[in-house]
Amino acid sequence: MAEPAPTANQTRIDNPSVPGITSPSAALDRQLRDALDAKGSDYEPRTHHLRDDGGPVYTNRLILETSPYLLQHAHNPVNWWSWSDAAFERAAQEDKPVLLSVGYSTCHWCHVMERESFENVEIATYLNENFIAIKVDREERPDIDDLYMSAVHMLAGRGGWPMTVVMTPERQPFFGGTYFPPVDGARGARRGFLSILQELKARYIDNHDDVVAEAQQLTQRLMSASRPMPPGDVPSVTPIANGARSLARSFDPRLGGFGRAPKFPQPSRLGLMMRYHRRTRDTGALRTIAKTLNAMSDGGMYDQIGGGFHRYSTDARWLVPHFEKMLYDNAQLATVYLEGFQLTGQARYATTAKEILNYVAREMVAPGGGFYSATDADSMAPSGHREEGWFFTWTPQEVIDLVGETRGRVINTFYGVTPRGNFEGRSILHITVPRENVARRLSMNSDEFSRALASASREMYTARLDRPAPLRDDKVLTAWSGLMIEAFARGAFVLDEPRYLEVASRAADFLLENARDEAGRLMRSHIGDRARHRAYLEDYAFLIAGLLELYEASGDLRFVERAVALQSELDARFLDEVRGGYFQTADDAEELLRRDKPASDRAVPSGNSYALANLIKLAELTGDERYEQQAEALMRAFATSLSRRPMAHPKMLQALDAYHDTRREIAIVYPSRRDEAAALVAQLRRTYLPNRVAAILSAADVETQSATIPWLAGKAPIGGRATAYVCERGRCELPTSDPSVFGRQLSVVRDLSDPLPAPLAVP
Repeated sequence: MAEPAPTANQTRIDNPSVPGITSPSAALDRQLRDALDAKGSDYEPRTHHLRDDGGPVYTNRLILETSPYLLQHAHNPVNWWSWSDAAFERAAQEDKPVLLSVGYSTCHWCHVMERESFENVEIATYLNENFIAIKVDREERPDIDDLYMSAVHMLAGRGGWPMTVVMTPERQPFFGGTYFPPVDGARGARRGFLSILQELKARYIDNHDDVVAEAQQLTQRLMSASRPMPPGDVPSVTPIANGARSLARSFDPRLGGFGRAPKFPQPSRLGLMMRYHRRTRDTGALRTIAKTLNAMSDGGMYDQIGGGFHRYSTDARWLVPHFEKMLYDNAQLATVYLEGFQLTGQARYATTAKEILNYVAREMVAPGGGFYSATDADSMAPSGHREEGWFFTWTPQEVIDLVGETRGRVINTFYGVTPRGNFEGRSILHITVPRENVARRLSMNSDEFSRALASASREMYTARLDRPAPLRDDKVLTAWSGLMIEAFARGAFVLDEPRYLEVASRAADFLLENARDEAGRLMRSHIGDRARHRAYLEDYAFLIAGLLELYEASGDLRFVERAVALQSELDARFLDEVRGGYFQTADDAEELLRRDKPASDRAVPSGNSYALANLIKLAELTGDERYEQQAEALMRAFATSLSRRPMAHPKMLQALDAYHDTRREIAIVYPSRRDEAAALVAQLRRTYLPNRVAAILSAADVETQSATIPWLAGKAPIGGRATAYVCERGRCELPTSDPSVFGRQLSVVRDLSDPLPAPLAVP
């Protein structure tokens, strides 16, 4: 009987070999075919190289991976390898240079380079014949990304993604860059990617010794750059003031934010300015905070109807974003808006924080409780092509057709939706006029306007769900989830929202139970039912921070116990016992060209910055002097850099502020029911008090918890009423059941220095 003709989406393939391969492996072909078959009939290959039956023409080794980014490239005609010893062994056997391409699944320009170059059969054939090509997901392997990004900065003077590096089989780089157009003249470039590959191959063959020497010299520079600066004494508060002054000089007084376009949210910098204002009462610092928080949440970088922030603004006005949404941005921004609410009392900041957390809870929670990593900038448009931002933009007529003339005028006027548009002929929603002004212009009272705006926004959000959505990166990263656990736990406490506490607790339990290998070691990434890649410093540090925040929000001691256990793992495998601080990788991790000890706070703060804050908090909670000693050793390790380059370490400077502050130990003990302490807890909720540890617990829990948290011993409700204790290193104020007295005790602030630094020069 004849075999039936294949149907659409059938996954049998006749020749899975990519072009330019003269000796395909039958065993590899079978392995790739089996992996493709396992995807099932609903699988849609991400490629424009499709057979008549809808199956992919090409399949490469990346089909064996779990990373969404690597799987996006599984049907390129490029003979991709994942990062592995086998790839470099093949490069050595065939004496070929290695092309390393690093990116992430929601990177717009990564998609562009894929379409233009990696889907191009001519370019792929040349690559396959002359190079060993390796793809890396930077989010799963930050160690590889950091190392070779340093090389790109040395070679090209700037970096970014996609990152393109060419190296010897010994993993030593000699060429680096970011996005390259495919051919000469494309996008105005003199040389395209194919010409660059041809020139590099010719150099590698014709001037091999020189290329190897260049690679060795660059490797020496990379190793030298990673050597730590000489240690110093534990820094004083001076770097904090210097960092604030540097930020003030770069502040944009007209549009908010720091520096020029493109503008990034930089929540670590805002957090530093908040702490500086608290300790100096500097009004200039407060202006930088308020102006920036307002501008970001009013702008197009904020999703006005769906909640959450896009990655960054391409312009200085916060209007036109790159439309991907990253979990780490939204976690940090939720936290900084919550702190802004506590610092200023402005309800709008609480609203923004709620909208961020609601967006994440609605769209970014994985089954079981972890958090998805990101969503893409691009989505399928009516044109049939993926276009950046189409999902999020509107025309005036679309709005009116959806919500009617009256409410359409409200939306179009308030959010600046115009026939001309502000992005590719469509409009990014943004706010330029206060709502009371728009209400007056439309002859509506405040309540009418608010109801119309809210109902129309809900309908627009619901209608938007019917549009083809941006792709979502479904992997759960331990580090980024730790940041979001911290944000939800903080939101649960500050906003008195039990639902947020449930989200944070489920996520923590998910990671503690599932992000482990068979030996019980913490893992970096989890997708489907698989955990991949041993955890890095930031995975431990961010998760520990989230667990400590969860304890303060819930009073559940197990979160402290798990944080202490994770800190022990971190100390055992990552601690530099000689110089202080923590390495990025464990002592048994793959050996790269260097072993970094990260300290700079970028879009994601460094693991050492979070580790320092954790050590200070653990020292306060547990009374264990080892934590304080390790914190001081860490600060000595980075003392020179903190003094010379304070702007590079805004998160670490926040921890330094905590170290020098009068750190508070706050206990609220109630007789039996938590609601008995409601008035005292409400006072603590609304107080901006970053450098404290807090325990809210029943009298029955005091004895149990004091074994782990010794300063709780002896704390009890007085006179049968919930009682607050405000202590400093064991010295306590008079216990009180009066919320106003408690508030006065909390409001005492030690100045940053004596005398106070000169006011910041902020217009």
